[in-house]
This record gives sequence, structure tokens and C-alpha cells, in this order.
Amino acid sequence: MGASGWEYVTPFKGTVEASLEALHAQVFEEMYGDGESYRDLDELWDDEEFMGEEGTHSILDIDRVVHTTAAPSDRDIADYGTLRPLAPERVRHHFGTDRPAPAQFEQILTESYASLRLPPDRTETILDECRMRWTGLYVLLYTGDEPTHVGIFGYSGD
Repeated sequence: MGASGWEYVTPFKGTVEASLEALHAQVFEEMYGDGESYRDLDELWDDEEFMGEEGTHSILDIDRVVHTTAAPSDRDIADYGTLRPLAPERVRHHFGTDRPAPAQFEQILTESYASLRLPPDRTETILDECRMRWTGLYVLLYTGDEPTHVGIFGYSGD
């Protein structure tokens, strides 16, 4: 099927873990809410053949948050299915601030996708920060001084 990129801006629920859990519930309902394929997220994740071979090509392929900015390794099975923070210096690099707003995140993604159509010598974008399939990155997004959203992006598939 190939790799699929995905991105989300979701409300911040006090922790990234709680925000991911709420996003999982929302996306599961959108994709499988009819109950014909899976009754709940646990049943989906228990389908090892589907999840291991194809996956959902969505945030549902990510099952946990890790609190390291170290790059994941395709040689470490524990790194698959992880969501990790974009390193602070990379947040400043892409956004010009430590506290990007939701609109900035969406704008940077729009510009990044547009640059994919450019020649191979194009400038590196935020999308290039996520280099391993079956993983994702997150950025806390702010309204004023308060974190209000989480920007999430990554890839699933081969």
C-alpha cells in the first residue's frame, strides 16, 4: 500500500498522553465507528496481522508517547508505534519560537507539503524531522502563554 503521512491538531488535555488518548477515540470513531470491523481500539490493536502488515495509516498506528527527543531506531522494535517530542531546538528552527501557535503549525505543514513538489534539492522541512515509518512527532502549541493544542505528524506504512 505504501507509506502514508498524517497530521493532527488536537486539544491539549493536560498531558500529551491524555491528548493522544482523546485523539485515538475520535479517530477510531471516524474510521471504525460503525462497529462492523472492530468494536473498540483494543480489538483493533489486538489484530496483529492487520496492524503488523497494513495498519490504519493514521494516528491509530501509534500506541504510546515516549519522552525522548532521541531519534527512533528501525533496529529497535520498542521504537515502533511511538510518538515523541520534536526537539526544542528544532521547534525554534521551524517556528522561530519556543511556543508556536496552532495556526503556525498548520501553516508550516501546508508549506512543507507544497515543497514536496519541488526538485530534489529542496529545503528540508518539518516533515523531514520524522524519518522512521510507524512513528510520529508532536509539538505543544500555545495560545498566549498556555499550551492549548498538540500538533502531531508522522508516517505509517512501508
